[in-house]
Amino acid sequence: MDARNNLIAQAREVLDIAEAEKRGLSAEENQKIARIEADIDSADTAISTARSIADREARAAEASASFAPTTYAPANSDADILRSIAMGETRGHEFMRENRTLVPSSNTVGQSFFDRVFEIAQLVGPILTTSEVFNTSSGENLVIPTVTATSTSGSVAAAGTISESNPTFSSITLGAEKYGALVQVAQELVTDAGFDITSYIAQQLGTSLGLKVNDVLTTKLSAAAGSVVRGTATNFAAQYEDLIDLVYGIADGARVLPSLGFMMSKTGIAAARKLKDGSGAYIWTDSAVPGQPATLLGYPVFENPNIAAVGTASKSVLFGHLPSFKVRVAGGMRVDQSADFAFNTDTVTYRGLMRVDGGLTHATHIGFYQGK
Repeated sequence: MDARNNLIAQAREVLDIAEAEKRGLSAEENQKIARIEADIDSADTAISTARSIADREARAAEASASFAPTTYAPANSDADILRSIAMGETRGHEFMRENRTLVPSSNTVGQSFFDRVFEIAQLVGPILTTSEVFNTSSGENLVIPTVTATSTSGSVAAAGTISESNPTFSSITLGAEKYGALVQVAQELVTDAGFDITSYIAQQLGTSLGLKVNDVLTTKLSAAAGSVVRGTATNFAAQYEDLIDLVYGIADGARVLPSLGFMMSKTGIAAARKLKDGSGAYIWTDSAVPGQPATLLGYPVFENPNIAAVGTASKSVLFGHLPSFKVRVAGGMRVDQSADFAFNTDTVTYRGLMRVDGGLTHATHIGFYQGK
C-alpha cells in the first residue's frame, strides 16, 4: 500500500507540472503516466491477494477455536507470578529448580526464584553449603544406603581357597519436614512495576527459612557426630592439642576424603584465632582469596551460628567430612498469599513453604570437641 501511494504521488507530480505550465501532456509524459498506472494496477492486485489470504486465515482460526483446547501462556517472570498471587489472580505457585531430579545441588544451575531463596539461605546457614544437598520432586521417604564395612582381602596360596568376606550395609532415611515463613508487602509496592518484588521476597524468605533450617539441621548433625574429644582446660575452649586429636579422631578413610573442615560458632572461632603452636606462631590462617574461608591446621573453617558456644560440656567445635551430612529438599518453594491476614494495614502477606530433612551417613566421618 505504501508503494501504491508513492506511485500515485509520482503521477500527481507529472500532472501538476503540466498544469502549472498551462499545457497538455507530452508524449513522454503520457508514457510515464501509463507506466505508473500499470504499476498501480499491479499493486492493487497484490493488495487484494494479501487481503484474501488474511481473510482466509482469520476464518480458519475462528473455525479451529470451536474445537481446539484453550491454552494460557505462563507468566513472563517470577515477578509477574508473585504480583499475580498478590492480586488474587493466582492462589499460589510452587517455584521449582531448573532440574528437579535426584542430583546434588552443585549440578543445578539457573537463577530462578527458588535458586535465589536457596542462595540467600546458604549465606545465613553454612549447613546448606557444606552438606551434599539433593532435590527431589516428591516428598516420600528417601532411603540413602551406606557401606559400613568393606570386604576384606588376604593372601591366597596357589590353588588355595579364598575366604568369604562380604561388605556390610546400613542406611539413613530422610523425610520432608515442612518449614514456613510469612512476608508482608505494602499494597503500593506490589503494584509498583519499579519495585523489585522478586529480590525482596527472596531475601526475606531466604533469610528466615535459612536461619531455621540451619538451626534444625545443625542440631541433627551435632547429635549424629561420632568421635568425641573432651577438653581438659578450665576455660572450656579447645586447645592446640585438642584440635589435633579431633582431626585424627575421625575414621581413617574419612580423613583422605575431600571437603574436610571445621565448623564452629563465633565464640569457638574467637578462641581458635588465639591459639599458637609450640613455636609461638598462630595456627589460624586468613584466606588470601576473597570469599574463601580461613583455615585452621590447613582445613577450612565455617562459621555456624547454631553450633554451641564455648562452655561446659558443649559441642563447640565440629570437624570431619562435612558432605557426609546429606540434606534433602522435597519439591520446590511453595508461595501463597492472603490479602485478609493483615487487612487493616493494607498489606499483602506471602507465605513461603519448604520441605527439608537431613542426616549423617557415617557417624565416624565427623567428630566434635566437648568442653570440660
